[in-house]
Amino acid sequence: MLRATVSALVGSVALHLLAACGRSDAQEIEVRPPAALQPSKPLPVALSPRLTRAPPERLVAIGDLHGDLDHARRALRLAGAIDDRDRWVGGRMMVVQTGDAIDRGDDDRAILDLIEALSRQAAAAGGEIIALLGNHEIMNAALDFRYVTAAGFASFSLFEATDASRSLAELAAPSRGRAAAFAPGGSYAILESGRPFVVKIGDTVFVHGGVLPKHVAYGLDRMNDELDGWLAGKRRDAPAILVAEDGPVWTRAYSSEDAPPDCADLGTALAELGAKRMVVGHTVQHRGVNSACDGKVWRIDVGLSRYFGGPIQALEIRGDDVTPLRETAPK
Repeated sequence: MLRATVSALVGSVALHLLAACGRSDAQEIEVRPPAALQPSKPLPVALSPRLTRAPPERLVAIGDLHGDLDHARRALRLAGAIDDRDRWVGGRMMVVQTGDAIDRGDDDRAILDLIEALSRQAAAAGGEIIALLGNHEIMNAALDFRYVTAAGFASFSLFEATDASRSLAELAAPSRGRAAAFAPGGSYAILESGRPFVVKIGDTVFVHGGVLPKHVAYGLDRMNDELDGWLAGKRRDAPAILVAEDGPVWTRAYSSEDAPPDCADLGTALAELGAKRMVVGHTVQHRGVNSACDGKVWRIDVGLSRYFGGPIQALEIRGDDVTPLRETAPK
């Protein structure tokens, strides 16, 4: 009896299935793989340890310094990084300077040397100062000295080319020492080859101009390695994508005061890098440190050097709290 009942049930199910398949309005049944097999959202691009840091408790970013030692010191004191004797007092804090430490002012060499000294002091205290490369550092390595002052040349006058095959005779005499220092393979070029052009600290990407999606596709580590090789004199040319008009040290896609920022490209680049925001310099912001694209980009070049006459400002990041710092009274 039981066997007959089961047989009848199976037959009934089979008839219903056959009938359904024979209907003209029958719909296909969507078959989905188990959840574990569903395609997942692409993972963010992984960067090498050189271009990444764990977020510190306190992080401060400072924009373009442009050869003004006095105002650079004031910005570092505003950040709480140094005292009146230029000694590191920031403890385990991290400072990022977003490039263009040189040109336009007279104190290029003094600023570069101060940053190196502070890097050692900060490391000893468990902190860090990270100086990024901007377009003016790249220009000097390419011997483009259009924005160098007479004092900026004089401070490097005693440098000589270490490579006997390199001839600087075609350069004007005052610029030869600077050329020997900054040309690929020169002592200051090698110093700068140890500096990245971009760094990601926690949820924040820091870069001089901006990172576009095509830069991520090319590879930020690849670009940085190629730049290092060029500065160290081991590669003939700087990476073309970096020195292009829309390269990461040149683009104003997120910082122009004359056009709205490209929030779509910014959002794409941040998503690809697994970041929440980008901090950029390069373009003077006449209204001071400000943000755009719902806080996804912060523009911190306020023209703080005497050349531009802007205020002394910086940007503090503590977790998800982002706060502009402003000098309350000149010192």
